[in-house]
Amino acid sequence: MIHALIFAAVYLLAYLVRFEGAIPAADWETAIGTLPLVIAWKLMIFIGLKSHRGWWRYNGFADIVHLAKAVTVSTVAVVFIALSYRAEPRLPRSVLLLDWAGTLLVIGGLRGGTRLYRERYHPMVMARSIERVLVIGAGEASVELVSALQRHPQLGMKAVGILDRCSQGQVLAGVKVLGPPGDVRRQATAHGAKTVLIPIPATPPPEVRALMAACASAGLKVQAVPGFGALMTGGLTVQPRDIDIHDLLTREPVRLDDASIGNFIRGRVVLVTGAAGSIGSEICRQVLRFQPGRLVLLDHSENGLFFIERELSVVAGEAEVVACVANITDALRVRAMLGRHRPSVVFHAAAHKHVPLMEANPGEAVKNNVFGTQILVDEAVSASVEAFVLISSDKAVRPSSVMGACKRLAEMYLQGLAGQVATRLVTVRFGNVLDSTASIVPLFKEQIRRGGPVTVTDPEMTRYFMTIPEAAQLVLQAGALGHESEIFVLDMGQPVKVLDLARDLIRLSGERMGAKSTSSTRA
Repeated sequence: MIHALIFAAVYLLAYLVRFEGAIPAADWETAIGTLPLVIAWKLMIFIGLKSHRGWWRYNGFADIVHLAKAVTVSTVAVVFIALSYRAEPRLPRSVLLLDWAGTLLVIGGLRGGTRLYRERYHPMVMARSIERVLVIGAGEASVELVSALQRHPQLGMKAVGILDRCSQGQVLAGVKVLGPPGDVRRQATAHGAKTVLIPIPATPPPEVRALMAACASAGLKVQAVPGFGALMTGGLTVQPRDIDIHDLLTREPVRLDDASIGNFIRGRVVLVTGAAGSIGSEICRQVLRFQPGRLVLLDHSENGLFFIERELSVVAGEAEVVACVANITDALRVRAMLGRHRPSVVFHAAAHKHVPLMEANPGEAVKNNVFGTQILVDEAVSASVEAFVLISSDKAVRPSSVMGACKRLAEMYLQGLAGQVATRLVTVRFGNVLDSTASIVPLFKEQIRRGGPVTVTDPEMTRYFMTIPEAAQLVLQAGALGHESEIFVLDMGQPVKVLDLARDLIRLSGERMGAKSTSSTRA
């Protein structure tokens, strides 16, 4: 209905402009006589091209091009009407041109104005309190973040400025670049902002850490907006969240060869030991991304296995998920599981990992990490498993602990079988994994939760860290690429000072740091 009224008004207005407000009677009859046909044809073309929808939400550049296409096609239809109209006088050519330009300007202007009102002014009128925020960076992700905040007034946020080192003074998506990120305190005060938004992972972790420190001293809230690859393709709605420790990990995102992993996993039976653990469960999640025929979860923890099986069954799609309670040191049980499910690929993540506990219980470390691995490898070879991937540790390099020595012995056993068996035996080593059960991160979090102190043995001590999803993804990649008896050492990025990690966790928790404290806590 609105489009019909616009078509009629613009068409008659084109006549008024053509004849400078004094339309001759004969031409007025022509205008009135052709008006129903013009409206009908334009409506049919707009509906056919679906240009009658989207008054404000999707009115971007591509939509303007689509609108111009619809207006042009409808004008061509009016030309045919003019050529077929036999009454005198004929429809003036200048009217056709004015009608085309007027239709494009009026509809485009109304849509743009409606969107501008909905995004810029309507939220201010309807919302009792709009949170004023600063956005970090002038890259594509940051500009898209500003635009997304404008498209989603229900978030109750308004970008009042952008902070970037190189683009000061520019206006991006209607928001001015105020200055460098280091000026966050002054700009937040000047523009009444209480929150700083950071697009993740577009902002490098060192910058995130520096911004967090600056914002903490200024009393500003820092939030991350993740997943901008999906956002920029229209697949994700903006939802700011608090910064977490993963955002501060100083390393580039992992890029996988999905094709090789897909060929390695798709349609096959995959068995994961230690499936209820932090690493094993994430390997299971990553395996399901590549559509195995069946995923067998093996663990001795009944409770943990129950919950991971429930979680994975929901997202498994066509893959079958089977949970098996078993201990890898029980050769008969392992043989039965392998014989029943006939896996093509085995990921061996089951192990005792806590260094202090293994120092106190060396017999259990040897029993599980060495003999358990031996049993599993031998049975896998007997069951004609195609690929066996051992999850090892960087502590196996020149081992100085029972746990590290056991991992090295397990590696050596696999290497000793090289060339003697058909199964492809691959080992993957990595260091500390954030938030895994054997990591120092849960220990620090528990100390913070109790109110401190957070203990570090040496303020200069450094460790390499990787997130659990990254570690699991690289395990799959190594399994797909590895040849006989190869040992893969994962690139853990830059070393992180354990003291800095502890401080980051304290800051993220909202607590204040007091005096330094040291103890015999191992990291």
